[in-house]
Amino acid sequence: MGQPEYSTPPMRFEKWNALGNDYVILAQEDLPWELTPARVRLISALHSGIGSDGVLLLSEPSEPGFVARLRIFNPDGSEAELSGNGAREAILHLRRSGWTDSDVFSIETAAGEIRPRITSPTTCTVDMGRARHLGSGTLEAGGREWPYDAIDVGNPQCAIEVKGGLEELDLQAIGPAIEGNTELFPNRTNVSFWRRDGDGAITARIFERGVGETMSSGTGATGAAVSAVLKGADSPVTVTLDGGELEVEVGEDMHIDLTGWAVPVYAGELSDDFMEELNAAE
Repeated sequence: MGQPEYSTPPMRFEKWNALGNDYVILAQEDLPWELTPARVRLISALHSGIGSDGVLLLSEPSEPGFVARLRIFNPDGSEAELSGNGAREAILHLRRSGWTDSDVFSIETAAGEIRPRITSPTTCTVDMGRARHLGSGTLEAGGREWPYDAIDVGNPQCAIEVKGGLEELDLQAIGPAIEGNTELFPNRTNVSFWRRDGDGAITARIFERGVGETMSSGTGATGAAVSAVLKGADSPVTVTLDGGELEVEVGEDMHIDLTGWAVPVYAGELSDDFMEELNAAE
């Protein structure tokens, strides 16, 4: 049998995991084409692609003083401003793969500069900048009313405190109406349903924009932690998610530091056949 006609050199990737939130990491310099929404969907597809919660694309920074530029894509092909879990995966990948030998550095994102401090080969604290409380109110979804806080942590968050029955909520039935409420959230929103467990501890479930219910979300956990602190919880807040725990420190000026882990799962290269499929996509 003859060789496939597609002759572009093999494209390498890594897959990383942070609290069950998994991303494929690609380098811009390795791509033979633009990373379009259709290609992101193919790569992220569970059975026919690599399978992931999205794609992290790393490239050279556009300004001096940064190690890299990070773009974050949801599995539906939409682009997110920021992801706490994705950012940690990218940060630890950059350090591990030699983009920098420093434990403290800056990277560019659509949400602006983020500045991590690596604390071990698998953990780091990320300076996420300042959160903004955009307002509070009540919205309707799933046949009931929900009190919410609208919070910006680099991307939009809708944080909803649940007094009881958090585990029983059907997020797939409730989340879409809130995520897509463009009157309240013009760019759609992540939705965090959270329960207070102690002075500085909450449990949260996340319906993530462009993803659906997810085992964890760094910015979703951050939005929930900010909402909890606004309601009197102590900082730092330990946020328990289905995928594990994150620590969110909320300063008096709403400055956020997010601490958690991320690990590589595997590295590989895309097959010639899959590269042909990606090449044909637009």
